Amino acid sequence: MGKLELNKMRKKSALYNTAFELFTTKGLAKTTISDIVENAGVAKGTFYLYFKDKYDIRNKLISHKAGELFSQARDALEQAHVTDFTAQLHFLVDNILDRLETESDLLGFISKNLSWGVFKDAFQEQADEDDFPFFQEYLNLLDQSDVQYDSPELLLFTIIELVSSTSYSCILHSQPVCLAEYRPYLHKTIDCILQAFAHTDESGLSAANMNVISDKHFDQN
Repeated sequence: MGKLELNKMRKKSALYNTAFELFTTKGLAKTTISDIVENAGVAKGTFYLYFKDKYDIRNKLISHKAGELFSQARDALEQAHVTDFTAQLHFLVDNILDRLETESDLLGFISKNLSWGVFKDAFQEQADEDDFPFFQEYLNLLDQSDVQYDSPELLLFTIIELVSSTSYSCILHSQPVCLAEYRPYLHKTIDCILQAFAHTDESGLSAANMNVISDKHFDQN
């Protein structure tokens, strides 16, 4: 990477970092573009090279921050050598929750601003080239699964909404219980969601059910 590209990357990173700090301290409504560029130490014209307005940088910042979460979780998954899709999904959820437990500002920012429309746009059509291609990585994991799932996008939506909406209060306020107490129920619910989306054959059985039946038959013998 050339010196010019590195300089552009540093300026964009400064804008992201400054916007995150201001959005999580002052709030989006009270933050202006002038606040962001002055604190980032860049010209206002530089801001408009990358973003249309403060809502655009907010949306792309969600993608950027969420992408960092998923990228780090994916790296940890590769090191753990987990191959089953269900186990991979549970591993990713736990890894991300572990980080969010230690970064309440990040949790608050993502939870307050993450809508499915923003999430989908950020990880598909409008994602930055240097951001982690999470949605494609998710599809790659699904392709390697022994179980076929219907409506992969709807499956992802359901799991993300479940995890983000229920874990927020457990992490920040330990309400109705702390995250450690809630986790087993969260993972059981994710299993139920996966079962609901598992593709069924003409007999009405999913591949996941067939695996369970096969395992039980093996155990009996």
